[in-house]
Amino acid sequence: MGRLIGGLLDNDSTFGRIMTRCGIIIGANLMFVLCCLPVVTIGPGLAALFYVMLKTLRGDGVLNPFREFWHGFRMNFKQGLICFLAFGAVAAVLVLDIRFCIYQGGVLTYFKYACYALLIFLGILAIYLMPVMAAFEDTIPHLLRNALFFASRRPLKMLLAAALCAIPAAVTVIDTHMRPLYGFLWTVCGFGLITMMISELLIRDFEEFLPSKDEDLDEENGAEEMSVPKAKTEKEILKEMRRLDE
Repeated sequence: MGRLIGGLLDNDSTFGRIMTRCGIIIGANLMFVLCCLPVVTIGPGLAALFYVMLKTLRGDGVLNPFREFWHGFRMNFKQGLICFLAFGAVAAVLVLDIRFCIYQGGVLTYFKYACYALLIFLGILAIYLMPVMAAFEDTIPHLLRNALFFASRRPLKMLLAAALCAIPAAVTVIDTHMRPLYGFLWTVCGFGLITMMISELLIRDFEEFLPSKDEDLDEENGAEEMSVPKAKTEKEILKEMRRLDE
């Protein structure tokens, strides 16, 4: 009996791996909620949340979510803040345009559909930008381009990722009676769970452009902190393509 319980609680067992994964999700989620209290830090917080989940999936699944979240938050703070403020400003303008078109009526009513389409496009771009920012180190224009690349590469995954974000949010807003329960779930694990599921969708697409795990181990042995591997530069990719052509 003791061996059975010990095997069940062992980190290498199925139950142990599930509990470890749940602990990482809850720990990173709590860090995200705390770091997003100033509101303007939601962008860096999301990037840090994806950083923890992607690193969990690429590693052995055992890490300190609090330490790794803080590392990802500091690493992506500037870019995450700029992108969040820019996206928020554009979204606010589009919402105001929609309200203006509805208020004016007439021909302007049809322009609201273009604004809705732009809002959807902006949302999908934001969903992909944060994991791309967490996994790859690059300039903001290149990160935006890479986010569009990954989103357009797998349309079904793009729709599923958008549904994972939109459906829970819509249910929370619509079902007012259960909103306290939803608020509790969002605070404890909601953001982390959705981020983990989206990371599961995208990790295979990302790994094609990331160094191998053996190279990650070499970097970890030579550094105190291991970050999510950096992407190959455009020059390196072009160089490899030329080699293949030769």
